[in-house]
Amino acid sequence: MRSSIFSNAVGIDNPRRAAASALLAMSVCLANCVTTAFAQATPMQPIGSGDAATSNRAERVTPIVRVFQQASPAVVNLSTSRVVTVRRTQGFGSLFDEIFDVPTAPRQYKTQSVGSGFVIHKEGYIVTNAHVVERAAEIKATFADGTELDAREVAVDRQRDLAVLKVEAHKPLPFLKLGRSDDLMQGETVIVIGNPLGYQHTITTGIISALDRELVFDKDHVYSELIQTDASINPGNSGGPLLNILGELIGINSAIRGDAQNIGFAIPVNQLHKLLPEMLDIERLRRVTFGVHFEGDIASRPERGVRVKAVDPKSKAAEVGVQPGDVLTAIDNLPTPNFMEAFSLLARTPTGQSLKLDLQRTGGMRKSVEVPLAVRPTANASEMMTRFFGVAVREMTRRDRDRYRLRRSVGLVIESVARGSEAEREGLRAGDVITQFGGWTVNDLAELAHLVNQVNSGDVIPIQLLRPRHDALLRFELGLRAR
Repeated sequence: MRSSIFSNAVGIDNPRRAAASALLAMSVCLANCVTTAFAQATPMQPIGSGDAATSNRAERVTPIVRVFQQASPAVVNLSTSRVVTVRRTQGFGSLFDEIFDVPTAPRQYKTQSVGSGFVIHKEGYIVTNAHVVERAAEIKATFADGTELDAREVAVDRQRDLAVLKVEAHKPLPFLKLGRSDDLMQGETVIVIGNPLGYQHTITTGIISALDRELVFDKDHVYSELIQTDASINPGNSGGPLLNILGELIGINSAIRGDAQNIGFAIPVNQLHKLLPEMLDIERLRRVTFGVHFEGDIASRPERGVRVKAVDPKSKAAEVGVQPGDVLTAIDNLPTPNFMEAFSLLARTPTGQSLKLDLQRTGGMRKSVEVPLAVRPTANASEMMTRFFGVAVREMTRRDRDRYRLRRSVGLVIESVARGSEAEREGLRAGDVITQFGGWTVNDLAELAHLVNQVNSGDVIPIQLLRPRHDALLRFELGLRAR
């Protein structure tokens, strides 16, 4: 009876088929009801969109992504639109050119992008390789947000392949935290940010392959303590940062092996720590007398402050009791937790003004003293250049800048070369521009006077020059012996 009634209800004569059909119908109905209810309660969303995508993206932020996001605003692309021809006399070649397979014969660089750099202080101080800046008459620093600023050389150390540049910004710039390289581990993850082959703000990763590597070029040139990494480094990465997983600077990318893959070298950041007080010597850069010289060695760095390395005898600093080993904790009540902070305060203090130095001595003794940035008497640089080298120089004028198609002054113009002098024999001539003297950048006569004043008869001084040639500039270097 139950089968007959059921059969009549579904319109099927076979009871078994009727039961199966009824079960299927009920299943379909239930599925449709559930689907309808789900659709009303939760509208369908495409995968990877909306709140779900935001959550998914956050979960994908790895330590490497985080380092790039934090560090990349402080990394710059260094570029120039000028064509520079480089020529060197024997004994003044760039050793790193050999690693990058740069021939010793004159070569023109269409230097749209010449390398990378990174900001180390909010006031616009940038570190890069010396071999990056030597290929350009003028340099632009391009930041991740597209901002372009003119960069000028502040100091260059070619022996260690490091250079410090300065840009003028209207606001504090993001900068990298300088770490240390004396506790690195083989196998440790490293991150490279730079501009290989002009591809701006490229990130690559790898590990520290080895430590304390040496690159031997000849008996007089050995580069040691280098970091070897398998992170991809190409021309254009030069001068960019090598970072650890915490985003701290541990090295400056400098070289690759052209005959190998995944072998790159970086200058350890401890060398930068050690060299900064020497490269950014306030007395040389400002032509002042200060009398206090700072320590940059990371091993002797105090927890907070800058250690005094030396004090000039008979200086005002020595008279008021500043001693080697003292720790400078503040200048004019502004904290100096590291050398760059101390240097930036000294760099913007007007010449002739006295500074209050807060010092801490071993044992906890504290002392405050007044030390002036005294004006240094300026010698006649042109007369000294004529006496030592037979070369008369003058500062660059606007007419000179127009002639060389330069936006700003980049050196001193040679007015004349004495007949029979070594300078004449080496090929110097009127109109050449001296951009470096003894490895130091010179832009005015006061800077040159401070350097020439330290020359003794018989010294061989490396000179770097620019010479206009058609629509390009010839950059060359030679050594002049002081007579």
